Amino acid sequence: MSEDKKRIVLIGGGGHCLSVIDVVEQQGKYNILGILDSNPNVKTLLGYPVLGGDELIPEMASQGVFFLITVGQIKSVELRKKIANILDKNNAQLAKVISPLSYVSKHAKIKDGTIIMHHALVNAMAKVGKHCIINSKADIEHGVVIEDFCHISTAAVVNGDAKVGKETFIGSNAVLAQSIEVKSNSVIGAGTFVK
Repeated sequence: MSEDKKRIVLIGGGGHCLSVIDVVEQQGKYNILGILDSNPNVKTLLGYPVLGGDELIPEMASQGVFFLITVGQIKSVELRKKIANILDKNNAQLAKVISPLSYVSKHAKIKDGTIIMHHALVNAMAKVGKHCIINSKADIEHGVVIEDFCHISTAAVVNGDAKVGKETFIGSNAVLAQSIEVKSNSVIGAGTFVK
């Protein structure tokens, strides 16, 4: 474990966590201490220990550990929001994980608690909120605003100057036309074209 890297704990040990582990390893900015998950049957994930459940957050937050929520967001955002509230109450540091295989413009803004997965594109003047998942091969074009707790799924395209309201799920291969606004708490199905 490198001493100059920041320590990170991932919260949620399902399928999304597996993909996130790979991105964290590739980024090389954090040492993964382990995963928090309440399932007692899961002991390790890709060689990293499951340390326990959410009850460990206060102690770890006091030790300066960074956190990233790795619970997926296909069915509901509520569990991710609940975990975020626990992190906020404990003044926890949130990680920002950006794959080195993605492209994020130096003119884009990405907030803490968000992950940009492999081969995603975030173009100039785009803004991505807290606790978002910008999944593999997603295309976030110029001037787009993605509010907090959104999941832009694999190969989805959000064209220029569009706005995606908070807690929204955009399915795989969905396309949002330029300058449209998607209201908060929306679900856009896979392959949908929204104009």
